Amino acid sequence: MKAARLVGPQKFEIVDVPDPVPGDKNCIVKLERWSICGSDIRHEYGTVFQEEHYPLDAGFPCHELVGSIVESRSDLWAEGQRVIVIPHLGANGLTEYTEALPNRMIPIPNEGDAGDWLMCQPSGTVLYALQETGVLLGKRILILGQGPIGLSFTAICARSGARQVIAADLHNYRLEYSQRFGATHSINPTAEPLDEAVDTITEGEMPDITIEAAGYPDTLAAAIRLVKVGGTIVMFGQQPNSADGQMAPLDAKELLYKNAKLRSTAASQSGDVVTHIKTMVELRQRGWWDPAEMITHQLKFRDLQTAYDMYQQREDEVIKIMMQA
Repeated sequence: MKAARLVGPQKFEIVDVPDPVPGDKNCIVKLERWSICGSDIRHEYGTVFQEEHYPLDAGFPCHELVGSIVESRSDLWAEGQRVIVIPHLGANGLTEYTEALPNRMIPIPNEGDAGDWLMCQPSGTVLYALQETGVLLGKRILILGQGPIGLSFTAICARSGARQVIAADLHNYRLEYSQRFGATHSINPTAEPLDEAVDTITEGEMPDITIEAAGYPDTLAAAIRLVKVGGTIVMFGQQPNSADGQMAPLDAKELLYKNAKLRSTAASQSGDVVTHIKTMVELRQRGWWDPAEMITHQLKFRDLQTAYDMYQQREDEVIKIMMQA
């Protein structure tokens, strides 16, 4: 089968690799759509490793996948079913076929484009984070970063009855999406001071919940600084850089004096990687919100080099790229 692999810094090549063989009770899925996550860029694609580190294993980095089961050794899954696949350790995403574990697949309806349903995967991880955060009804919420994850936070908070949904981002085109998705206010810190704007919008009360959805030290610092005393800070975007393994520093004094709750949320470490995505599929099916609205670009799998470059450099007002076979 065909697969992609990184052979150097930000350089893909298409190679032939053996077809996967399913283990006992596992399935083989023919992949139909692939989407890029910001963590793919940060962990592998955007990181320059030592020369001897290349090439990476074929198939990395990609974990947002959807396709149809072509071989099943599980009583739980039938051949022909369309599924979102959550890769297991050692499974690779940028491939024609992948081995899928029975507890790491989410069924999707037969109607509609498979790529549209795939958007329930990243948005489902946001749903998990907010379920862990607690009641949103009537709360003032500040969301730092309006990429696909931040926009998902904006849409779900708005539909969950938040009193204020304040979206902050450095790109005006992303803020336009946030307003479309339900933000009550938007802030571009390059145009106005972030702290002053938040103070004015909340009439000095400050947000009950701040959400770090961008993954930068400055945005985490802002989430701690701007939350109200006794509020909640949701840490979602912060992830270790794969080259040095370092995390963004915390201002422990500021955090202590805020009496704030710091909530880290990583759905992949929850012990259940599918239920929140199943819920998002059901919510989309009944028209609650359609995360496929974030898809701005459609490219072929063979053009994945262009797709990854575009996503990393934020070209052409990209939000989400869908690649198809």
